[in-house]
Amino acid sequence: MGKIYGYARVSTPTQRLDRQIKNIEEYCKDKKIEKIYAEKYTGTKIERPQFSQLLKIIHPGDTIIFDSVSRMSRTAEEGYNLYMQLLHQGVDLMFIKEPHINTEYYKRMQNRKYEIAHTGKKSIDNLIQSVLDAITVFQDEETLEKIRIAFQQSEKEVTDLHQRISEGIKIVQRDNPFLPPAKQKQIGQVKGSRLTTKKSKAMKPLIKKMSKAFDGNMCDREIIDILAISRNTFYKYKNELFSELS
Repeated sequence: MGKIYGYARVSTPTQRLDRQIKNIEEYCKDKKIEKIYAEKYTGTKIERPQFSQLLKIIHPGDTIIFDSVSRMSRTAEEGYNLYMQLLHQGVDLMFIKEPHINTEYYKRMQNRKYEIAHTGKKSIDNLIQSVLDAITVFQDEETLEKIRIAFQQSEKEVTDLHQRISEGIKIVQRDNPFLPPAKQKQIGQVKGSRLTTKKSKAMKPLIKKMSKAFDGNMCDREIIDILAISRNTFYKYKNELFSELS
């Protein structure tokens, strides 16, 4: 039996790896994990230090577990090509959030067999066999398409997220001229820093403009990161907005 490894990645130094690591550990609670490779590095390139190290020591029969397909690669073409490369090398890939593209499922589809009830007439038996062969080819192509789509969706989600963050930063820059330039572009709160009361009061109209609960299209986590405020502060102002608008 091969060895099991995990891989976790975030794209910026301010993001945390804890959630991904915990998900992998819980997923493998009844199995032995050799090591969970983790790093803070962009996923737009395959060459990542920890991931490259993992690829060097992996052997046929081993398994790599990811929290999601986006952790393997956020570029659809490179991710799909790497998936197929590892598959053909005999490495199993498991995605906690996208189990429908686990290599185990793909292998099971490839190894399926259809039993033919022979009629005794060669022409009819050949016709049935050709139909079954066509079905097999179709199902193989459908399975590969699911894998491609998973990587394409992952890339699109990341692109959309970056676009929303960019739009959020522009809103902050436009509506908060009193903030210093570095603060206008900052994603995440500087350790040890606190917003003044004046700045805190300015957050409520921004939350209203940005949140999909009101006039915007952004989720809570994105707004918290862009405005660099704590969760408690954010939800305090959000609840106040609900009260004011009700």
